[in-house]
Amino acid sequence: MTDTLDIKITKTKSSRLEQTDFSNLPFGHIFSDHMFVADFEDGEWKNFEIVPYGDILVGPGISALHYGQSFFEGLKAYKHHDGTVSIFRPEKNAARFNKSAERLCMPAMPEEVFLQSIAALVDLDRDWIPQEANHSLYIRPFMFATDKFLGVTPSKTYKYMVLTCPVGPYFSKTLRVKIETHYTRAAEGGMGYAKSSGNYGVSMLPARKATEEGFDQLIWTDAKEHKYIEEMGAANVMFVLDGKLITPLAQDTILDGVTRDTVIALAREWGFPVEERKVSVAEIIEGAKNGKLTDAFGAGTAATIASVGSISHNGEEYTLIDPKQREFSQKALKALNDIKYGNTPDTHGWNFVV
Repeated sequence: MTDTLDIKITKTKSSRLEQTDFSNLPFGHIFSDHMFVADFEDGEWKNFEIVPYGDILVGPGISALHYGQSFFEGLKAYKHHDGTVSIFRPEKNAARFNKSAERLCMPAMPEEVFLQSIAALVDLDRDWIPQEANHSLYIRPFMFATDKFLGVTPSKTYKYMVLTCPVGPYFSKTLRVKIETHYTRAAEGGMGYAKSSGNYGVSMLPARKATEEGFDQLIWTDAKEHKYIEEMGAANVMFVLDGKLITPLAQDTILDGVTRDTVIALAREWGFPVEERKVSVAEIIEGAKNGKLTDAFGAGTAATIASVGSISHNGEEYTLIDPKQREFSQKALKALNDIKYGNTPDTHGWNFVV
């Protein structure tokens, strides 16, 4: 980490580390001791600080609350057996952060500011990184508009913040999923590729309805005809169909996931056929029926690899083979974890060491 960013650091006077039960880490509920904050004013980023985690004061008229100018990123830091701390592929998150900012008419964040803000915060709170298998420090950078003005126009001022949370596995079971045929997450020309807060808000009602029906996640389909698969919950979705890794092409309705990109890169290195293209609901259901669909999983920062146990469509449920018997996703999960936790050489340069 370079020291070019001038960050004012105010350490907490009362750490909550000793009171934290690291054997019980519900995802996103426990925050570490500090947070990073910065302001965008007069056309530039300024006031870089790390302060004790706590509430912030905002005006009730800020643009973020009324017009949705807010978005976020998600990435993780890992602790290796030798004590090394690394963050997985943060430069990819930096690039996507700015894609989201552009779509929401918000200011870009220089990559070096993004990387150094996160590295400085993780370094200060490195004792919060769990050492257990499948545990990590989840990192949440986000930006929101702060102009106190009621008018549909881009804000001139913004706040950037970074929070961190020690976390365990996001999913602890194989998922029962339903293909959504009524509600939609994103439409062409919209902002489905951005990590806008609104993209997640719009998903909550259909997700709750699916949960009430006994499902764990939804598979989203296209807004026009509901004939093509897009994402699974808040993650990308991937299939092994007829011996090939198949996933929807990242476009304006689909998030360009870092885990998705990593899995594709590994698959190609292994010589495994990969197709990034439109994926029809019909071919997935047919594959589930005839046994050619041998793997299905969500891929995302929070979930890593989340195995799908069954897929439901129009009232019919199709059970897939036991995840433990799935060669590709098991191999991909092990490879990802080995790299992230430093168990194998990082030949790709994916680990950003703090």
